[in-house]
Amino acid sequence: MNLRVLIVDDEPPARDRLRRLLAELPGVEVVGEAGDGAAALDAVSKLEPAVVLLDVRMPGLDGIETARHLAKLELPPAVVFTTAYDEYALQAFDAQAIGYLLKPIRREKLEAALAKAERLTRPRLAPLTPSSVPSHFAVRTRDQLKLVPVEDVRACVADQKYVTLHHAGGEDLIEESLRSIEEEFGDRFVRVHRSALAAVRHVEAVERDAEGRYHVRLRGTELRLEVSRRLAAEVLRRLQ
Repeated sequence: MNLRVLIVDDEPPARDRLRRLLAELPGVEVVGEAGDGAAALDAVSKLEPAVVLLDVRMPGLDGIETARHLAKLELPPAVVFTTAYDEYALQAFDAQAIGYLLKPIRREKLEAALAKAERLTRPRLAPLTPSSVPSHFAVRTRDQLKLVPVEDVRACVADQKYVTLHHAGGEDLIEESLRSIEEEFGDRFVRVHRSALAAVRHVEAVERDAEGRYHVRLRGTELRLEVSRRLAAEVLRRLQ
């Protein structure tokens, strides 16, 4: 059974070179190509490659963040990074790296990286740039991954095992916890209730009703979030 490979690079000549190299390797099948991170996520959902050859430096969603989103899939592909810039190796990897190939990529290096990737069932991407903050949420739908820009999200509201993202384009469900969102996005969100986070940049006002309870009004939506009494002092401090 052939090793299914997806090529992701924003430069067509780089994709062409990888396709030619892969054609020389037995047991390898190129199932598709993508020119940016968003297209790569969509292609992975549809084509289910075993390995993604992923350029690091791309406009929009770069390779590092794309890999983070891929790692959240139930059956993620192994990721081998390709780049012309060797400084990313120090930023992106430690001993758990799947592969990091410098352009121009040599056949023997590519073959060795694919052999290593084939042995792994899940990429170990925890060491990737822990200080970087993702720019998108990845929403898993029935047949694809949908990207929601973090800057468009007004609130995250928990309901049992899911969290609803309220954003400029509507609402979507994700399987992340509020705690993980807080940890991942830092001060972009403020906890207003045990079941809700408000996006700080979209808070229009904090209002107080006749019974003394606070509510957060969010710009661009009719959603109003109740502030729990326990968190009121911290919410007011953060939003002043």
